[in-house]
Amino acid sequence: MLRYLGRRLGQALVTILAVVSLAFVFGRLSGSPAVLLLGENASSEQIAALDAELGFDRPVWQQYLAYLAGVVRGDFGVSYRERGTSSMALVLERLPFSLELGFWGLGLGLLLAFAVVLTTHLTRWWPLRTVALALGSVRGSIPDFFFGLILVIVFAVTLGWLPSLGAGHPLSLVMPALTIATGQFIVYARLLDNAISEQTGMDYVRTAQARGEGRARTVLSEVLPNAVLPVMTVAGINLGAFLGGLVIVENVFAWPGLGQLMLGAVYARDFPVVQSGLIVIALLFIVANLLVDVGHSLIDPRVRMR
Repeated sequence: MLRYLGRRLGQALVTILAVVSLAFVFGRLSGSPAVLLLGENASSEQIAALDAELGFDRPVWQQYLAYLAGVVRGDFGVSYRERGTSSMALVLERLPFSLELGFWGLGLGLLLAFAVVLTTHLTRWWPLRTVALALGSVRGSIPDFFFGLILVIVFAVTLGWLPSLGAGHPLSLVMPALTIATGQFIVYARLLDNAISEQTGMDYVRTAQARGEGRARTVLSEVLPNAVLPVMTVAGINLGAFLGGLVIVENVFAWPGLGQLMLGAVYARDFPVVQSGLIVIALLFIVANLLVDVGHSLIDPRVRMR
């Protein structure tokens, strides 16, 4: 176990270093943010002074080493737009909103997938699977931003049932969470349905049925623990794309999360905020995959963390 955790810690450090390095390099390729910060009417002397203040007058390798030294000390830099405010403080301020939206969106999508697939296999009412997967495929073909706009037009503008923007009301979470959940549903529903269908043809299932176990007990206690493993694996791998999807949804609904903050930082070339956000996202990805590995070992005793 200790060897495994040590190896994963080393991999995590390498991943974070790679993410930070790429963000630093690509950010510097876009040029200095001084013109954006000062405006088009700024003089060349003002731009040069701000470049010197931000450290852009130094060679890139010196800027990179200075940034890495700051990260080691816990200094992630100050936001260019909100001077005097730590970039990591801005990221951590927005992070709970993104975690809340991601939790409810992904959780609701998984719950819906498990409910439909398990109901289908327990009752053997196959038309339910056909209809659910067909509707899920249609939803999956619609981009999140367009589906979110449809929800806003129907439930906020036309019916007036739900608030359309921001997070000022408890019901503000409904539409962005539904946008994420319905988009995630088809991925996990197909995966779980295929896994259960494959497992039900295994010898251990026929043995359980020969012992007189009912179908519900066989599916829930014998088949489901094995079928859920690929779902967990894909959920962990899919986390990066999922976090990217949050950026779109947050901007459609003006949800004050990390995605909206980082998109604004990219447009403004607020490099410290972008780099701090990427560090946090990389940490989330690493922790999620570690939890998936631990979950595998708990569900399947054949899996050992070495």
